[in-house]
Amino acid sequence: MTTADTPAEETAIGVWRDLRDLVLDRNERRKEVAEALGMSFFRIKALRRIAASPAKLADLADDLLTDRPYITLVVDDLAKRGLVERTPHPTDRRAKIVRVTDAGAAAAAEAGRILDAPPPALRDLGAADLAALERITAKLRGERHEGEPRGGGNEDARCQTLVRRSEA
Repeated sequence: MTTADTPAEETAIGVWRDLRDLVLDRNERRKEVAEALGMSFFRIKALRRIAASPAKLADLADDLLTDRPYITLVVDDLAKRGLVERTPHPTDRRAKIVRVTDAGAAAAAEAGRILDAPPPALRDLGAADLAALERITAKLRGERHEGEPRGGGNEDARCQTLVRRSEA
């Protein structure tokens, strides 16, 4: 168990634990998407990565934190399903580029639809809570909101703007 040195760190540990529980335990979507598409979640993850941007097998293996022989098996399976195809690399004749087919793009989109569906508890939040959560998650991801100065900006004004947009 993680121990905290300060009250703020103790709070951060608790919040992180709650976020993991919310996302990974209570609203786990990997099984749902795997059953819907009839393949492992890793294959779905690979398919979605390929749909986002065609890539060489070596780059896929690096991006997905796996070894090259395994990514070759995964891509072979996706190709047998008609979801991806290998095409010659434009400058490296030893390499192939893996691209999605139309069926693969549709499957990746369906996976995205399932994975992106917010849980009921999130949908039920009010506009102000959603705006605050959006601001906090953007900060955690290191992003700035449109119109926000680099120093973080006026958070209350941002929340009010998002509330007005959601009520419109």
